[in-house]
Amino acid sequence: MAKQERAIPTRRACLEAAAEIFNEHGYEGATIAAVLERAQLTRAALYFHFTSKEELAHGVLAEGVTTEGLVPQPFKLQEWVDISLLLAYRLPREPLLKACIRLSVDPKARSLLGTRWPDWIALGSGVLMEAKARGELYSHIDPTDAARLLIGAWTGVQLISEAVPHPPDLCGEISRLLEFILPNVAVPGVLARLDTSPFRAERLLGAERSTVVS
Repeated sequence: MAKQERAIPTRRACLEAAAEIFNEHGYEGATIAAVLERAQLTRAALYFHFTSKEELAHGVLAEGVTTEGLVPQPFKLQEWVDISLLLAYRLPREPLLKACIRLSVDPKARSLLGTRWPDWIALGSGVLMEAKARGELYSHIDPTDAARLLIGAWTGVQLISEAVPHPPDLCGEISRLLEFILPNVAVPGVLARLDTSPFRAERLLGAERSTVVS
């Protein structure tokens, strides 16, 4: 049991170090040696969990779909909004999440490893299906189409926000993106009650972590 407990933080250290290296050098430029140096681990410790760079990348991608901070809301559409805002807040602060996108947009890595975009689309589609069943969406809106298009737009906004001079705050950019999209999706009575504030994610995460501590 003690050995298993020690293995958990070691595995996490491997993933976090790999994520940093993937972010800095891309998939092709990353090496096991660089990961070992960053994690300050022996080769044996890393190989206990991951035997190759490909396995490390798969491990990083496995962390790529997360709903930390998401809590039930009166409107399912608010939960859809919150998923986008929470990811926008967390991604610049969490190398693992950032590496998932870096691997997904890298053509070679994508062809070898796949992406988590289908899982994000499925997550959003499920939330939107519930929203539609509750009458929160216009009747002509297809939940899967809306979920796919938001993921595409979200990813594009994130990539461009990193590439332009004086990068804007990602939470603010995603907040504005949602303000463009939601009037075409949400019925007026629901739209008026949705919170798309760029500060909402920070409040949600703060409330969740305060609850855990208490």
